[in-house]
Amino acid sequence: MSPANGHANEPANIPTTPVPQVVPPASDINVPTAPTLTAREIKELIANLEVPFHPSVIEWRVTNTSKGGPPRGQVMPYADQRAYTDRLNRLLTPAGWTRKYAIHTCANFERSKDQKIVAKVLVTCELTIFGLGSHSATGEEWADDDNAATAAEAQSFKRACSCFGLGRYLYYFTRTWVDLDGRKRPKSVPQLAGWATPAGWLQGLRPNAEVASRLSEQTTVGNNGNGDGHDSGSGAIDQSSRFIHEIEQMERSIGKCMYRGLLKTLARVWNPKDIPDPAIRQKALAHMQAAERGFRRLHAALDRVGPEPLAQILRSLKLQSIDRVDNLQTLHEIVLALEAARRGEVVKQ
Repeated sequence: MSPANGHANEPANIPTTPVPQVVPPASDINVPTAPTLTAREIKELIANLEVPFHPSVIEWRVTNTSKGGPPRGQVMPYADQRAYTDRLNRLLTPAGWTRKYAIHTCANFERSKDQKIVAKVLVTCELTIFGLGSHSATGEEWADDDNAATAAEAQSFKRACSCFGLGRYLYYFTRTWVDLDGRKRPKSVPQLAGWATPAGWLQGLRPNAEVASRLSEQTTVGNNGNGDGHDSGSGAIDQSSRFIHEIEQMERSIGKCMYRGLLKTLARVWNPKDIPDPAIRQKALAHMQAAERGFRRLHAALDRVGPEPLAQILRSLKLQSIDRVDNLQTLHEIVLALEAARRGEVVKQ
């Protein structure tokens, strides 16, 4: 059977590499404002968010069952929402992050198994980590489920967390066949690979490229079958669409010019849905995430030196504004120049 759900307060669920706790300073009216984190603190915080959960908080969900013969099913791992909130609270304190939800309903969806027209509950979660920024993601569930809102809420929250790296490693799992008991529960669960444990991850183990490639082409069949454990009742889910969705979400973070520039340079397309190669989709997403980190560094430096040094740098590069930057190399040059200006200003003081 699945291991016990060891919940939020277990020390084993906490990364062993500490980072400074991020507590946003309060304004005069007691409203949190974003702290200023150094590049090193940002890197350490993200690294701690990426560490896998302890195996004791991992559950296994049956996503598909065999037809005929001894009962067998495919299982995927997931973590309860409490494991995510515990990691955030441990690293950031409850004052260091916040979230907000928006709930909608969409009608006239047809469930393929019974041709029944049922509405869906759609939930959008915006997760903000003070000092890093915000990411939003959506979750959905059939409205005739008694726990539709709760399931969609958890799904959207965990997907938003994955944008910061928290729980993202769960996307690299592929389905594994196991024997089921009479109630269609796993008689045993797979052994987690070293890279999927805190100890292995901190030793430098990572899922290999072959696993990542297989993931992007996987199709999970059955209810609630997403490899990351983010509940979904939408039936067959194309795992490759998750990468496309994440790429699409990056336009808001890095701006249209950088977004279009990276798509054109890396894949020669304007729409991520037109990228046929899973490896190129992953490469595009990785470059966009690097651009997002670069813009965070840029704005952190800009807060220290003011707009005039940036204007001079942009003029030297013949750019009208930072919004016109469409490649990582130029962004890197601007960030380095701004950070050099910041160091020069500190020396003058």
